[in-house]
Amino acid sequence: MATLTLPENGILCDKLNAIDYKNGVKTIKDIDISIKVFDIIIKYIYDGTISLEKVDVSVIFDLLISSNEFGLEELVKHIQSLLIENNASWLRLNFSRVYQASLKDNNFDALQHFCTNIIAKYPNIVFDSDEFNTLSENILVNILKLAIFFLKKQPTETEKKMEFLDDNLQMDEGLIWDHVIRWGIAQNTSLSSNPKQWSDADFLIMKNTLQNCLPLIRYFQISGQDIFKKVRPYQKILDQII
Repeated sequence: MATLTLPENGILCDKLNAIDYKNGVKTIKDIDISIKVFDIIIKYIYDGTISLEKVDVSVIFDLLISSNEFGLEELVKHIQSLLIENNASWLRLNFSRVYQASLKDNNFDALQHFCTNIIAKYPNIVFDSDEFNTLSENILVNILKLAIFFLKKQPTETEKKMEFLDDNLQMDEGLIWDHVIRWGIAQNTSLSSNPKQWSDADFLIMKNTLQNCLPLIRYFQISGQDIFKKVRPYQKILDQII
């Protein structure tokens, strides 16, 4: 059990204080939160303690999001540390969900750093995720920029000591192309997975879908065999990129 300093103010505290009792009960409306998470937050608000040892990790993550929405900054910091230190494997398995949430608010800076570390050291975790196709375009573009940056970057001595980058980090650019194409098709359910069956209109749809992703791929790093086998079937979406 952790004991944290109670916040002097916060969105939830303000809501509670502003509501009058009716038959001895305060009723809060229009809050998108599970009963489990709400119970934990109420206990924290009233006695400053929180016990998460037997709480499912997915509930803890939801608690993090709700705590931030209610302005409970110390609780947000505590939960981030708890997740990173004790539940890193869950964060990796649910990378897409975690990363998208972390970018919504700067209060999640610890999670952002954790996710950037994953992109740098284990890009396959990101691209092979079952949730990869659910990423929003801006998140995918951000991931591509980071992944390519770290693939190009030589680690500094400080980063080596921090184990921030893996000296043997490699990810085939042809695989990145595969994943980007897969993501593009997933955004347009009317498209066949076989580009040979596409019309000119289909190629235009795909081109527009990937217009911010395609320029980020380092085509010169793709082998000649993969250019012929993987990229050439989609040449109508490339213009003068390669």
